[in-house]
Amino acid sequence: MANPGYGKRSAPAQLPRTERDFAHLPPREASIAAYVDRLPEGADISVKTLAKVLPYGQCALRTALNRLQEAGHLRRGSECVAHDEVLLWVTRTFFSRTARDDDWWAAFSRGDTPPERQRQRHPTRSRAFVLLAALGRTTPALTLSAADCAALEPQVTEWFERGATEAELLHALTDGLPAPVHHAAALVRRRLADKMPPERVAPARHRTALRTLECGECRTPGSAEALIGGRCGPCRGNPVDVPAGPAGTVPATGVRSRMSAVRAAMTPRSERIGHPTRSRLQ
Repeated sequence: MANPGYGKRSAPAQLPRTERDFAHLPPREASIAAYVDRLPEGADISVKTLAKVLPYGQCALRTALNRLQEAGHLRRGSECVAHDEVLLWVTRTFFSRTARDDDWWAAFSRGDTPPERQRQRHPTRSRAFVLLAALGRTTPALTLSAADCAALEPQVTEWFERGATEAELLHALTDGLPAPVHHAAALVRRRLADKMPPERVAPARHRTALRTLECGECRTPGSAEALIGGRCGPCRGNPVDVPAGPAGTVPATGVRSRMSAVRAAMTPRSERIGHPTRSRLQ
C-alpha cells in the first residue's frame, strides 16, 4: 500500500468487470491493466513496486502506464482534501477500468461525473442490463436470456437508484440458492422484489476535493483540456512561444529607435543645474 493519500484511486461510474475490458490493448498493457484494476484503493502502483511483482522492468512498466494513459484508463494528478481547517494536497493516480476520453477526464477534474459514451462496447445497454447478463458467468444456475434481462432491468435500476452497490445486489440474488433452480428469471424477480433495500439518505459531506491533473511525462500541472491524452503540448511536440522578457520589454529590432526617442526627450544638463555649461576649451 502507498502512503496515506497516495496510490491508486478508482474513477467513479465504471462498468461491471468483464473478460473483455482490456481486449483493445496490446497483451503487455492488458495484463498490467488487469492487475492494477484488481488492486485495492490506495495501493502503490509506482513502477518500482510493480516491477517487484510483475515480470517487466521499470522502463517497460513506465511505457505501459503511459500507454494506458493514452488509452484513457489512467490519469495522474493531485487532489486537495479539505477537512475542517486543514488543507492537504495529495498525489493521486486515477484508474478507470472503463476507457474514458479527454472530455470525461476534464469533467472529472472539475468534480463532475459525465455519462458514459463513445467507448462503451454496448452504449445502449444500461448498468442494470449488463449486471443481469453477466449473472450466469459466476452463477450458472441464474443464467438469463436477453428477454429476461430486459424484463428485470427496471427492478435492478431501482436498486441502484436507492444506493445499492453491485456487490450488495449480487449477494441478494445468489446467496442461499435452492437446488435445483427451476426458473432463474422467476427467482431473480422474486428476490429483487422481496429484498428491495430502503431509500438511503446521502450522508452530509465533511470533505470537499479539488483536483488538478498533470502531464504524465514531465509532471507539469495543467488544465485537463490542455492535457490531450494525458500529455501537455510541449511533450506532444507542439512549439512553445517563449517571451523575450517581462511585460513591456522592447523587441531587439526596436532598441535603436527607442534609445533615440529617449535621448531626444532628455533635458539638457545646463537646464537642469540652472546655468550654461562652459566650454572645455576655456
